[in-house]
Amino acid sequence: MTAEPSPGPISRFPVADAADLPPDLAERHAEVEEKSGFLPNVFAALSWRPAEERAFLAMHDALMDKDTPGLSTGERELIVVATSAANDCAYCVVAHGAIARIRTRDPYLADLVAVDWRKAPLDDRVHTVLDVAVRLATDPAAVTAGDLDRLRAHGLTEDDVWDVGAITAFFALSNRLAHFAAIPPNPEFHLMGRLPRQR
Repeated sequence: MTAEPSPGPISRFPVADAADLPPDLAERHAEVEEKSGFLPNVFAALSWRPAEERAFLAMHDALMDKDTPGLSTGERELIVVATSAANDCAYCVVAHGAIARIRTRDPYLADLVAVDWRKAPLDDRVHTVLDVAVRLATDPAAVTAGDLDRLRAHGLTEDDVWDVGAITAFFALSNRLAHFAAIPPNPEFHLMGRLPRQR
């Protein structure tokens, strides 16, 4: 018998009525809901502060929706999973674990990274990326120029190195907002990317 998480409030703060959203955010919410079949709770939780939601989404898109030789979209999601696990953020681990499963085409890897990225079956480059990212997430003053050089030695460009730090920093914000507002992960995230899509 499987118990689904019981629906409850998605934030400790107000949630804007969908009918009252500014047109650009209403359009973005509709696109996301059409693509995924549901609206992730973080969108609804941020919607009462439209200027901040716009800025949040713009930063997310700039950092996460690109593939580079040094950091694929799937690897970017694994940074989120590992650092969010270090920050005890259930929302981001579950939501970005789902996206990581889809983007890496691996139904197991995100779970292994969330539990202990050190033992996850990753190559040396991605282990180094996660080592530096988790250090920045948990002990930022301990990150040294040598850590950045380790990333460069694995072929990351200056932009990629910056992105490791920027993704970690941006999701530290996201983790803390999710904790502060008590945003729960949508139940739909738990099953995404675990089984091949039916054709």
